[in-house]
Order: sequence, then C-alpha cells, then structure tokens
Amino acid sequence: MLYKGNIELSTKKISAIVSFLMLLSVALGIFLGSWFVNAHNGSVAFAGVVFDTLYPSPEAILNKKATNIVNRMNYREKLGQMVMIGVQGTEVNSVDEQMLSQYHIGNIILFDRNIKSWEQTTKLVADLQKVAREKGGQPVPLLVAIDEEGGRVVRGKDVIEPPPAQKSIGETNNPANAEELARKTGKNLQALGINVNFAPVADVAYNVSRDFSGDYDKATSFVKAAARGYSSVQEIFTLKHFPGIGRGTVDSHKDVSSIDVSLEELRQTDLKPFQAVIDENKNHNFFIMISHLKYPQLDKDNTASQSYNIMTNLLRHDMGFNGLVITDDMAMGAVSKYGSFNHTGVNAVKAGADIVLICHEHSHQVEIYNGLVAAYEAGELDKNKIDASVRRIVKAKLRLNTLIQ
Repeated sequence: MLYKGNIELSTKKISAIVSFLMLLSVALGIFLGSWFVNAHNGSVAFAGVVFDTLYPSPEAILNKKATNIVNRMNYREKLGQMVMIGVQGTEVNSVDEQMLSQYHIGNIILFDRNIKSWEQTTKLVADLQKVAREKGGQPVPLLVAIDEEGGRVVRGKDVIEPPPAQKSIGETNNPANAEELARKTGKNLQALGINVNFAPVADVAYNVSRDFSGDYDKATSFVKAAARGYSSVQEIFTLKHFPGIGRGTVDSHKDVSSIDVSLEELRQTDLKPFQAVIDENKNHNFFIMISHLKYPQLDKDNTASQSYNIMTNLLRHDMGFNGLVITDDMAMGAVSKYGSFNHTGVNAVKAGADIVLICHEHSHQVEIYNGLVAAYEAGELDKNKIDASVRRIVKAKLRLNTLIQ
C-alpha cells in the first residue's frame, strides 16, 4: 500500500509541476510579448495575439465557424445565400424544392398568400427548412422574413396578431410602447419559425402612418426602442428604407423618386435613426434595407440600391455598419423599368448588397440568380467581397442558435 501511495503522490506532484510550468510559460509569453511590443514601438500586439489564441472570444469562435462553413461552399452555393425569394403557396412544391436545391437559395420571404393558419404556416416554414437541409445540403438554416410593420403593412393578420401603425405608437410619446410591441411581435414570429422582420421603418415623415414621427429626434428614440425589443427576443430586425425615403414623392413600386438633399443635411435628419441604432448595437446583428430612390447629391446616376457610394462608402465606411445589407424588392418599377433582372441584381451586389430581394415572379428570381452566376464566372464580381458577404449571412444564421446539424 505504501508503494502504491508513493506512486499516487508522485503522480500528483508531477501533475502539479506540469500545471505550474504551463502557467509559467503562458505568463512568460505574455511578459515577453508585452516587452517586445514596448521595445518596438507597439508595432506588433504579440501579447494580445497570445491571449486571443489561448482564450478566444465568442465573436472569434463565431468568425472561425462562419469562415469554415463558407470555405466549404462552392461559388453557386455562396451566390444562393445572397438571394431572398418569395414562394407561391401554402405548402412546399416542386418549384420551391428546385430553388432551394438546384439554385441553393438561402432566404425566403412570406406574404399573405403563404399564411392561412398557425399550424399551416409553422409547417410550411419547417418544411422549407427541411428541404434546404436535406435536398439542398445547406449547412445553415434559411432566413425566413416577413413585413410585419404594423398598420396597413402587415401579413397574415387573421393568423398573426398585427401591431398598430408606427404613427399611432409614436403618438403615445412613450418609446417603451415601441419596445414592448416589438418584443411581442418578435415572439409571435419566432413561434412560427420566422426569424427576420422587415421592421421597424426608420424613415421620418409627416402624416405617414408607416413612420413613428415627423420629428427626427423623436423618431430616432422610437426606432431605437423597437430595435431593443426585437433584439431582446433574438428576432432579427430591419431598418428601412436607407438612407431615408420620408421625402419621397413617387411610389417606388411604380417609378423613381429623387431626393435632392446634401449629405450634410441627411446626417442631421434622415440618417439619424439609422446611425443611432448602428452605434447602439455593437454586433450589428440586423438588416438595413436599401431603397430604390435617387439621391443625386450622393450619386447622380444610380438609385440607392445600385449605388456603391451610398451602400459602401456611406453606410459601410462612413457610418460603420458591419451587418447585413439587403435591397428592397428588385421587381419594383423604380429599378425594373430601367434594367434587366440579370443586371440589376449584379449591380446591387457590386454596390455592396449582401442579399438581393426578389419577391414574386419565379422567372425573375431565376434571372437574378443566373445573372450573379454569369457575372461571377466572367470575373465581374470580387470573390473576396462575395466571401465577406456570405460570412456575414452565415454569422447571422449561426447567432440564431438553430444551426442545422
């Protein structure tokens, strides 16, 4: 027994010594790294690298997972992740299966035509996810979106309890009401499997029911509150319609409206709600939807959804947004009247869109996807930027904690 006890004691001593030496080596590495940095004018953050390697942050782990998933995708699968389409019926059909498998479409938007009952809608969403996983081989779940703003812009109001119009919420003068209604709406959508809401509207206008207020500061406080409500229940929200369409005079469904205002004025007015939410939400786990209006002092030739200066220079670089950028529906007259779907989708991606939205006609959806594929194969699309967009999409899906195994 004494012999056995000595062995056990020796083993414990050895373990203790090994643990001590490991801790000592880490401490020494950090000390030497810090000394090296100080000795070399801070040119290399060696200590930080050592620490991050040993103790990676949740965000670093998420980035690594997303990168590994994207690296395993071929370019057709990546481009499919960059398109969001509408489906036609209340159950999955052969066309839907083709879009999710052959075209690798990674995102769906629902309309009234898809929503007849709670059980039916839940099954539709679950079946779409199953097809994407099992027949499409998609490694991450679909983003399933809806326009549940409130007031006159709601879907499936006989099934989903519709929130009131944003204007009526603003008239309460209590942003907490916007937060609570967003939380309630988000929970309802989550229960159906809908993980993205295209709300709140961040535009500012007088006498428009879709906007919280005609006062820029008041609208900003309500938009921020709604964003907090959705975030609290992990529903991905969407600020729309960047860079603000409150001044528009023409319905984008029909044609282009031009807003002739300087960037300096926009910063003090229409951009305030967008910038406030960007600044308040550090991980930027939300969408910003880009309008089809023209802002000639920002880009004299292109609508916002086709403009590099607006999407990339302004939104990404100047305002610091690192989340998901999605276009408004590309079938709207403001875009579709002035170019083919093959080209407008490509232009949107070149300008900085992560996801191209095409809601209704199957033929238009195919044109958008095939246009992207052709442009990629011709070398017109920057492969690194495509990978960056798909990583953002995959990260958003991983954050939902519903990763398809």
